[in-house]
This record gives sequence, C-alpha cells and structure tokens, in this order.
Amino acid sequence: MTGHIRHPRDLRQSVCGLPAADVGRWETEDPPRRDYTCEDCYTLLSEAQRPDDANHPPGDATLIDTLRRIVADRQYAKIDGVLVDVWSAAVTVLIWDRLADDKRQRLLTLPSHELILRCVAIYSRLTKNGGGT
Repeated sequence: MTGHIRHPRDLRQSVCGLPAADVGRWETEDPPRRDYTCEDCYTLLSEAQRPDDANHPPGDATLIDTLRRIVADRQYAKIDGVLVDVWSAAVTVLIWDRLADDKRQRLLTLPSHELILRCVAIYSRLTKNGGGT
C-alpha cells in the first residue's frame, strides 16, 4: 500500500487528485519517503517541479559548499533533481568535516544524492550505538 500526500490547499484530497475517502494511508513524513509514496503525489508536489538550485557532477567538491549554504540559510534546495533538507545537509557537512582526506575523495566519486545518503548512514550508525559526533 502506498501513501498519499495531502493536497496543501484541499485536505479532502491527495496531491495526485485521489479523494480522501479513497486513500488508505496518508504519508505524513516531511519530506515524504519516496519508496512508500504515490509516484504521482510525489512528482506533482510544487517543490519537486521547481528547477535545480545546483548541479554537481561526481567529483565536484563544491557540493559541500552548496550543502553549507543550505545549512546557513536554513532552507532546503534542489540539487541534481533531489530535494535536500537542512538536516541532511547539516549531517553531511558534519561527517564530511571529520573524515580523512582519502575517505573524502572516495565519497566524491559518488553522485550527490549517494554522497548525502552515505553520510546520513554513517551518522545514523554513530548515534545509534551511543557514540556522538
């Protein structure tokens, strides 16, 4: 069962137009999880339709500068077609600053969204085991 996102102006229907009476489950996380969200709801969000704020090919170290700007401005941005929230950007910058240079170079070979996901996974493992950063 996929979740649907409530329409911001009409809470009786989902973003994709499905009436509330027909929705089995609402997606309430912010941002919604793409794996469990209706594809139409996800792609019709106005944030998803906006143009990219930045494009960074793999190996482009200016991605970290863009993430630092997201944290400083406290405003999400769209990087390479993916919405990046403030928390993900902050965690990525935090982990990035504590990595050795050889590990940074390995991460830079990944696409931007993969780099961010890896840093979030590292942070999650560290905080789950009681260790802080």
